[in-house]
Amino acid sequence: MSLGRAVGLLLGVAADAVLGDPEGYHPVAGFGRAAKALERTLYRDARAAGVAHTAALVGGTVLAGVAVERLAGRNEVVRALTTAVATWAVLGGSSLADEGTAMGRELDGGDLEAARRRLPNLCGREPHRLDTFGLAKATVESVAENTSDAVVAPLFWGAVAGVPGLIGYRAVNTLDAMVGHRNERYRRFGWAAARLDDVANLLPSRLAALLTAAGAPVVGGSAGEAWRTWRRDASAHPSPNAGQVEAAFAGALEIRLGGRTVYAHGAEDRPVLGHGRSPDAGHVTRAVELSRVVGAAAAGLTAVIALVRPRPRPRRASRRRTSA
Repeated sequence: MSLGRAVGLLLGVAADAVLGDPEGYHPVAGFGRAAKALERTLYRDARAAGVAHTAALVGGTVLAGVAVERLAGRNEVVRALTTAVATWAVLGGSSLADEGTAMGRELDGGDLEAARRRLPNLCGREPHRLDTFGLAKATVESVAENTSDAVVAPLFWGAVAGVPGLIGYRAVNTLDAMVGHRNERYRRFGWAAARLDDVANLLPSRLAALLTAAGAPVVGGSAGEAWRTWRRDASAHPSPNAGQVEAAFAGALEIRLGGRTVYAHGAEDRPVLGHGRSPDAGHVTRAVELSRVVGAAAAGLTAVIALVRPRPRPRRASRRRTSA
């Protein structure tokens, strides 16, 4: 068991809620600059180049986390502090809620231009081609997906792998956001980052969907509909992970998500998730509330996982018997 790791996760969640993102130099932004610099050196229109880019950045980040854990040793106070700082640095729950709340306010006030200017802070949709319902749908989908990617997943990996899990996961997710696109430049180079992100989110996305169904009644939603929509519609989504939590949110809020989705590089016709009405500003506000509920539940659950998970025992040097 690791009391320090469990306490550190909870302290990091509290810091994110109270302080928001670190001001000034943000470690994730620094990682992004390093990734861009390495991309300029390694870029080739080939999967092998992308594999090298991803391996160097993710591997280096994980090794840095391992070094931090070794410095902490068995000192639970130091372990709690280092885990708390790493958790605070990688979580995005507070900024996600702030952006979603602001978007709900713009839509509720009918200020479409302000809402369109704000949407790129949440997702990569083409905002100027979206009406009120399109903006609301894009926001709810982004809040749902990022509840998994920016809250549940880092906490999950922090619980099972400590600081290396926290910062290693954030490195994977950040690289996917930077190069894991299906456009001409990154279709091959970004393949490794995109596939690694898929693997890293397989369990957390399903955990996020389960917590969404469990927490739906807290915001006046339907737990049963969240469960049914998740089980019925999630697999139809082109992403093996985003569809899990988006379907659960659609059912919980009893709305329809998916359908035609417009990006800067073109439009995609996706399966519809859920059977309710089209989302509006009120659903955006409730989605943010649901995201907070899921984040709080994930914090408690992952702290318990960290607490009860057996700590690996150090290997002892074997003694060889010698004959007299």
